Amino acid sequence: MLTNNYIVSEDQIGRVVKMPTVPKRIISTVPSISELLYDLDLSNELIGVTKFCVNPEQLRKSKTIIGGTKNLNIQKIHSLNPDLIIANKEENLKEQIEELEKHFPIWISDVNNLDSTLEMITEIGVITSKKKQAEIIVKRINFEFEKLSEFVANNNVPARKVIYLIWNKPYMAAGKGTFIYDLMQKCNFKSLVKQPRYPELSNQEILGMNPDYIFLSSEPFPFKSKHIEDCNQLFPSATAKLVDGEMFSWYGSHLTQAPQYFIQLLKELNIQNHS
Repeated sequence: MLTNNYIVSEDQIGRVVKMPTVPKRIISTVPSISELLYDLDLSNELIGVTKFCVNPEQLRKSKTIIGGTKNLNIQKIHSLNPDLIIANKEENLKEQIEELEKHFPIWISDVNNLDSTLEMITEIGVITSKKKQAEIIVKRINFEFEKLSEFVANNNVPARKVIYLIWNKPYMAAGKGTFIYDLMQKCNFKSLVKQPRYPELSNQEILGMNPDYIFLSSEPFPFKSKHIEDCNQLFPSATAKLVDGEMFSWYGSHLTQAPQYFIQLLKELNIQNHS
């Protein structure tokens, strides 16, 4: 809704946000949204990003770093005087966002599946005056996920039992209600973690679940080859495999690349099963 050179938008947690119709000084506190803004042709308007905003690589070199996702530099954000901040309910600390919203318009995303991601991309396109660019990205994502769905159906991809680990010591896994959980389902991976969000799992709990595969994500904990060896010793009946965490957890324009990665992953698992 447009009112006197301002646009009023309801964000994904139900807050009504009033902001300029064409924001010129945008800060992103979320890596995947920083990449989205870049792909929406908003590089010039994007003035501040977090230290974890690694895609595309030039962002951290050309923009002001405003801390980490859970450790925002409030003073630096004030010095940049943004006319719009785009944040996320899960990735940012509520207390810091509440402090910033006293001074700046903040649009908060809340993504836990593909549908809410597409809604987020569409609305960010509206509030940044990049509606057509957002529509193109949404169309591309839908097209790529349709190809993934066809691959799963046409190749009778089996429902493999999987635990997706995001952290080491203690082991933490992606559970129900997470974006990762939703994308796993689209690959016909049967997630064995039924607890919500990101529960800690003991070795005994993992053994008791009897997974076919244990996926070791590249982020937020950077699992490496040595961790495969650890898992193989602890859980000999499962196959541990390193997976690209960005493909499973970066919502936004990164999703244009994810389905092709998933197809390749499924092909690799099929080769392993027949070797």
